[in-house]
Amino acid sequence: MFDLVDSLKKNKADVHIEQEKIGTVVFYQTNECRELVLEAYRFEGVAPPSIAKNTEEEITEHVRNADIEIVIVELNKSSSVSSDAERISHLLPNHASVIVIGSEDAISTIRNLKGMGFYYLFWPITKQELIDFVRSVNDNRKRNSNRGPGQNRRAKCISFIGTKGGVGTTLICAEMAYQLTSHKKTSCLVVDQNYFTGDLDIMMGIREYERRKVKQGELASLDDAFAQSLMFHHNSLLSVLSLTGDDLDSASLLDYSNSVIDFLAQDVNFVLEDCSASVGFSLESDRFIAQCDTVVLIIEPTVSSVRDAARLKDKILRLNTSESLRLLLVLNHTVPKKAATVTKVDTEAFLKQKIDVEIPYCEQISAFILDDKRIAKTTLKAAKPLKQLTSILLGEETKKTTRKSLFHFSLGKKE
Repeated sequence: MFDLVDSLKKNKADVHIEQEKIGTVVFYQTNECRELVLEAYRFEGVAPPSIAKNTEEEITEHVRNADIEIVIVELNKSSSVSSDAERISHLLPNHASVIVIGSEDAISTIRNLKGMGFYYLFWPITKQELIDFVRSVNDNRKRNSNRGPGQNRRAKCISFIGTKGGVGTTLICAEMAYQLTSHKKTSCLVVDQNYFTGDLDIMMGIREYERRKVKQGELASLDDAFAQSLMFHHNSLLSVLSLTGDDLDSASLLDYSNSVIDFLAQDVNFVLEDCSASVGFSLESDRFIAQCDTVVLIIEPTVSSVRDAARLKDKILRLNTSESLRLLLVLNHTVPKKAATVTKVDTEAFLKQKIDVEIPYCEQISAFILDDKRIAKTTLKAAKPLKQLTSILLGEETKKTTRKSLFHFSLGKKE
């Protein structure tokens, strides 16, 4: 006999409504914004987002989740939305779309955020406006649409260029990579442009690592999966691209390397290029130089190095196509100060530009490197300037400390 009650119970048990899910994390400044986002998601039946305060520590902890699709950042309490968005941009993963909520009603703010690859929502907003905007951004992601600012998000490209061999280019590049990943918790790809020589593996403390061998003709079939396979993953945030080839010259390997970078630049926050003076190609051949955001020119206090720096500076400014290029000068003392043939003042006068960071000579550096110790984590005199360079690369304010006289408190003001 047919039992209607049992049939209804079974049908009711089989019905399962899956909750809409948009992997979202919200970094809030005010409880008003926090409650609005939560209410909007609840009202529309969307799985609730993760919630955290808008601090660098909280952002660092939450954004490395691979399930995150959308990051909502509230900047209502910010005095400059563009500046604060730029300050935290290196902490945000490129695979996620970023929506900034702010109360600045200015075209320049929208333009600046769009240039960073961020969406902008003007506060105050309603729950419906918020959820409609989030769904629109999410739909763009699912369609792999080329529309929207999120498609412009790619890594910041930094090139470390040595004026001559032995000025410490590879060491400084390696130290910056570790500072950015270990201390600042950003993802980095280090590109070794020395295809047949070089000590990047030693400087980075990587053991049993060999360059990836590539062949003629493989470039035509290069795709994202193949580009990913060419990387060496040192840890979850730090990867290395180092290519070589038996039947390829430096120019061909450079072209290959630049093409691989095009695929990988969307997956990391920074791409650091190690381009010491011993590389076997001219800067004119390097597409990376034309589009990089920052060039760090490494100089030692010698006449030949400073003269080469002037030539390289003119060449870099001529080749680069970015209006916002930053050219930083690092004076690295590879020999004791008494052995230097030019001073910092002489160098600045000749190059017509201030030295951004001066690294003093430290005899123990080589021993520390061979012991796999990071220079910036030691008590060596070179540690502080290396940290200072990291802050400059991130656009952080660096405080200058002034020494006070022993008689500072005892001397009175003359009447």
